[in-house]
Amino acid sequence: MNKKACRYFTPPSVRFFSNIDYEIELLYVDDGSSDDTLNSIRKVQKLDPDHVHYLTFSRNFGKEAAMYAGLQNVTGDYVGIMDVDLQDPPELIPKMLAEIENNNYDVVGSRRVTRAGEPKIRSFFCQNVLQTNQQNIRNRDC
Repeated sequence: MNKKACRYFTPPSVRFFSNIDYEIELLYVDDGSSDDTLNSIRKVQKLDPDHVHYLTFSRNFGKEAAMYAGLQNVTGDYVGIMDVDLQDPPELIPKMLAEIENNNYDVVGSRRVTRAGEPKIRSFFCQNVLQTNQQNIRNRDC
């Protein structure tokens, strides 16, 4: 997480929250950032202390540790994990919730269809890895 990105993901600025019939909890995980991120998170938390919470690490333990800590501390029935820099569009959350509810799914996910704006080498590797992995993935009822 970084200080600049923090301001984009606040309850007042994320309009899609008002379109969701669920109580929303935002749990920020500051994974040992060295800038002023923690103070930015605290400011966001003061805007809506009932719905905004945070965890902070003494140093960067890696993305997986941050996700695990977040999952251990959320209280909701559904959990969405996304980077605060909004590379994952939060506008997809209502659509993903609808898929869960309407189709009785346990898990939903998304992937980018286009890689516009990314370096060509990253687009190349992402496309080839996705094609390889999709050959091994099938939808199944369990």
